[in-house]
Amino acid sequence: MRTRTAGTARRTGTVAALAALVLGATTACGGDDADKLKKPDTAATSTAEAKDPKDPGQVSEPPALEEQPKTVNPEVKGVGAGGGKELTKAELDAAVLATGDVSTFKSAPMDGPPAQGETADKPDCAPLTAMINGKPEPEPSAVVYRQLVGAKTGRPAISEFLATHGTQGATSLLNRLSEAVKDCEAGFKGTGAGSTSTYAAVKRLDVPKAGDDTLAYQVTGEFEGDPVPMVFQLVRVGGTVATFYTANFEGATTPEIPSVLLATQAVKLK
Repeated sequence: MRTRTAGTARRTGTVAALAALVLGATTACGGDDADKLKKPDTAATSTAEAKDPKDPGQVSEPPALEEQPKTVNPEVKGVGAGGGKELTKAELDAAVLATGDVSTFKSAPMDGPPAQGETADKPDCAPLTAMINGKPEPEPSAVVYRQLVGAKTGRPAISEFLATHGTQGATSLLNRLSEAVKDCEAGFKGTGAGSTSTYAAVKRLDVPKAGDDTLAYQVTGEFEGDPVPMVFQLVRVGGTVATFYTANFEGATTPEIPSVLLATQAVKLK
C-alpha cells in the first residue's frame, strides 16, 4: 500500500471542481466543529511525502471505516413521512441525520450546491448530472444539506441531502435515476462553467433494503487519466428522499457508505 504523495496532491487539486459540484464535500459550515471537518490533514500528508520521495504518484487505498454499529439506535424516532406527507424545511431539519443518531458519525450543516451546475451531453443521462449538481429532479419543495464524518477520524466524508417531493415526485426521481444508470453504463460528459467533465462509466450497486425504496449506483469520473469513483445511495420514505454521496479521490476502489446510515435515516423519516 502506498502513501499519499505530491502526485496525489496534484490529482486532488484536479478534481476540486468536481467536489464543489457534488455539494462541496469539504465545505461543511456551522461552527468550530464543522470548521475542523473541512481542513485536510496536511501534516500527515507532508510526512508521508517526505518518507517516499521516489513514489511516482501512486496513491493509497481509502482508509478503513471506523467500526460501525450493526443496528439502528432504538432512540431514533420517525417524523411521519411514511404516509406520503410532504415535509416542510423545518421538518426536514428535524428528520435529517444528526450527531448521535449513529454513534460513529458526526453531522454538520453544509452549504447547498453552486447555482451553476453541469449539463449532460446525452438527455438520458440528465438525471445523473442533476444528482452530481446536488439538485435532484423533479425539483423538491424543500431540501436540507448535511456533511457526515467519522466521529473519531473525520473520515470518510459523506454528503447527505434530504429532499421532499411528494410521493409521485419521489417515486419518479428513483425511477428516472434507475433508467439513467442502465442507459448511461458506457459513460457520458457533463459541461458547465466553461469546462467539461468526463464520466467514464456508470453501474448499479447492491444496497440493503430500507424505507419504501432504495437505489445505489457508482459514477466513475475521469481526470488526467485517473478514475474517481463516486457513489450515490438513495432511500425513499413516502414522498421524501435521502441521498448519500461520497467519492474516492485517492484511487479506483469503490468507496463505502455504511448501510446503517440509510437504515437510520429511513427510521427517522417514518
